[in-house]
Amino acid sequence: MAYNDFATNAADASAILSNEITATRNFFARLGAKFEGFINTLAMASTGQRRVDQVHYLQSKSDAQLAEMGIKRDEIVNYVFRDLYYL
Repeated sequence: MAYNDFATNAADASAILSNEITATRNFFARLGAKFEGFINTLAMASTGQRRVDQVHYLQSKSDAQLAEMGIKRDEIVNYVFRDLYYL
C-alpha cells in the first residue's frame, strides 16, 4: 500500500513519511542509548572485579613483599582504589 492511499495530496504523504522516519530514528536512538548503558555497566563491573582481584592478590603477599612495594597490609584497599577517592 502506498502512502498516497492515505493522503489526499503529495504534501500529506511527505508529512506522513517524515513522521515515520523521525519515529524510526528516535526508536533506534533509544535502543542505542539502552545498549550503551548495558555496555557501560559491563565495563564498570569488569573494572570492579579487576580491582577486587588485585586486592586479593596483594592480600596473599607476605608483609615483607608488601613492604618492598611500599604498601602496608591495612593500606591495600586504599592503594588499589587510590585513583577513585582520597582518604
